[in-house]
Amino acid sequence: MPRKSRPLSGHPVMITGAASGIGRGLAQLLSRRGSPVAIADLDEAGLKQTAESLGGPVLTRVLDVRDAADQRAFADEVREWIDRTVPTHPASSAGSPSPKLAAVFNNAGVAVSSSVLDAVPEDDEWLRQINFDGVVNGTRAFLPLLVEQNFGVIVNTSSVYGLGGIPHQSAYCAAKFAVRGFTDALRQELRGTGVSAVTVHPGGITTNIARNARIRKDPLGMGRTPEQMAAEFEAVTLTSPDKAAEIICRGVESGKARILVGPDAYLFDAITRITPTHYYDVLGLVMRAGQARARRAAR
Repeated sequence: MPRKSRPLSGHPVMITGAASGIGRGLAQLLSRRGSPVAIADLDEAGLKQTAESLGGPVLTRVLDVRDAADQRAFADEVREWIDRTVPTHPASSAGSPSPKLAAVFNNAGVAVSSSVLDAVPEDDEWLRQINFDGVVNGTRAFLPLLVEQNFGVIVNTSSVYGLGGIPHQSAYCAAKFAVRGFTDALRQELRGTGVSAVTVHPGGITTNIARNARIRKDPLGMGRTPEQMAAEFEAVTLTSPDKAAEIICRGVESGKARILVGPDAYLFDAITRITPTHYYDVLGLVMRAGQARARRAAR
């Protein structure tokens, strides 16, 4: 099937997890391109900073993506906001059709690092509710609007950890694999309509996710503090949030169903395809080498 182009510039979009990282990068990029941007996050201060960095129309909402009812209420707010905002926006002037809601970016996410043996069930549940239930809630809240207008795209953030299992990331992998499966199934349901679904698989992105992770103790038993572990993660990330936003928007607009973000994502994808049961033997060597370099640089 030929790819369907999905124009974003000038059309309203909704982004969760917009207080920092990829979400903020998406909001800033699309706002510069003339899109009215509805942004949501539980981090009120960070959300305000994102809003202040945007030059165009913006709707902000402090939102806990785990709350399905509040997600539905936010979808109603976005619909009303578009009705109020778009007719006066330059993109709808000169007799051109009023832009519709072009994209829903379900992007909010958190991290936990623990062995399965030492896992704290409450931490794993917290992660699952945000990383997976939050995506499902956002999809269910906004999909009726997209189906009604027969236009738009659901963009759900998975991870390279949704392509392969990684030690001490069981909860994160489980949620991101679930996002991948959920979105792939949705995409098949939407065949033949003007609505589509896209899965995003970022590699290492320089965001706050590692610093905000729940870590009870060093899962490798090396005595590292959460700050040290976050610094090691950030030392080996290969992609900035702004670059990630560019890659994601380009992929959405070109009609991709799966978007890999960063050179490490392409490596991850290739190795898990070539050797689906032994990929960690290769990835482990790469990751340990990167971590060793990061530790030497931190001394």
